[in-house]
Amino acid sequence: MKPMNMMRNPLTPALSPLGRGEGDRKHFGCFILALNICLLCMAAHAAPEVAGATNAPSEVRPHRFENVVRMYEATDKTNPPPQNAILLAGDSQFYRWKTFQEDLPGYTVINRGIDSFETSDLIYFADRLVLPYHARMIILHIGGNDVHGHKSAERVLEDFKTLVAKIRSVQPTVPIAFSGITPGPARAAEFEQRKEANKVIKEYIATQPNLLFIDLWDAMLTPDGKPRPELFVADGIHPSHEGYLLRVKIMQPILGEPDKKAK
Repeated sequence: MKPMNMMRNPLTPALSPLGRGEGDRKHFGCFILALNICLLCMAAHAAPEVAGATNAPSEVRPHRFENVVRMYEATDKTNPPPQNAILLAGDSQFYRWKTFQEDLPGYTVINRGIDSFETSDLIYFADRLVLPYHARMIILHIGGNDVHGHKSAERVLEDFKTLVAKIRSVQPTVPIAFSGITPGPARAAEFEQRKEANKVIKEYIATQPNLLFIDLWDAMLTPDGKPRPELFVADGIHPSHEGYLLRVKIMQPILGEPDKKAK
């Protein structure tokens, strides 16, 4: 992935222009906030969700991503998010998309991805990560970690249905797009399971109003069916900047007209 401009922070999509000294201080503070969220994601990924067995009564432990979500909430208090935006929600494919504002210059976008998120995590936190924003469109990238964690395609589908139902209870007609699980070369051993999860979700979406499927799979493969190396960073899991630009090209038709003038 091309190195990002460290002065640009995805957690503050609607900053107003500031004086140079004040702006530098604020951008630095936002950088520290983003760094803290990154460290919290890493800690959440490494930490077990439940404590080991003990004879003493155990306390109810907070969800492993609680602190990360609180960071986003703190950001929303200091920098209120825009209304009528496109919301990106899901796992590290969105969390690591640091150039989404530059790549989607005509659109108001909020990014609330979290590293290592599974669909069950997004269901748990939907009241705090999805519903408060009243987005005009919700784009989900979720499910890859579910498959990597040995959940079946049917389980991924059922969790997706649960998530959609939770969103629909508040926003009954909002368009929801599912961004298909990608063929990262480091996940080659899971390709069949990933394709099956994409298949069952795509088939379900075809039967439902205001649900959309963003199909990335074939576009990320060479003619002989292998992952295109230029679309992934060194870990073989996450997209390079070129991979994100391909995503933009594929999903552009569903985004509608830009809501602001590109700079």
